[in-house]
Amino acid sequence: MTMLETTGLTRVFGGVRAVSDVSFAVPEGQWLGIIGPNGAGKTTLFNLLTGFMQPTTGSVSFNGAPLRGLAPYKVVNSGMARTFQLCRPFVGMNLLENVLVACMSPRAHQDHDKEERARHLLEQVGLGGRGAEPVETLPYGDLRRLEIARALATRPDLLLLDEPFAGLGSSEIEPLAQLIKKLHREENLTILLIEHKLREFM
Repeated sequence: MTMLETTGLTRVFGGVRAVSDVSFAVPEGQWLGIIGPNGAGKTTLFNLLTGFMQPTTGSVSFNGAPLRGLAPYKVVNSGMARTFQLCRPFVGMNLLENVLVACMSPRAHQDHDKEERARHLLEQVGLGGRGAEPVETLPYGDLRRLEIARALATRPDLLLLDEPFAGLGSSEIEPLAQLIKKLHREENLTILLIEHKLREFM
């Protein structure tokens, strides 16, 4: 079954075609990647998929329903969550509070104990026992993990990862790669990942 499908997706900024006639499909349960150099339009593509930008032409459908024109929060509520290339935590809040906000997603309504769910997610991504820490103190690699925990809190069917290894040292890449593999295998998540470094990608 096809979960995500784009047809002729194009985004033009003035005279620049940042994304040009992109068509692809993501089957349910798959882990697919998109690779390209910086400036190739990968993040712009994610922005088009998730409602942060609207395409100039083309269409996007998720689980058979059109997404074009939907606001980002409605895309999340449909079951598609993403991380960002530049981490965007809620400054002034601790790790647990950051994840708790995402636990308020309509798709997470079955999680009656939101705090327990948030703590479980922090544990799952390797940040267990650190919920009281302010996000301002986190190193970059841990911010990446927090981004993933917040995305998972919305209970997505499809997880979009925007260059999750960017800015990480070699000692940080392998544990994060193992985490992503585990999420795909054990949580049955469909994953779409973009990256510009071939070695990390593979």
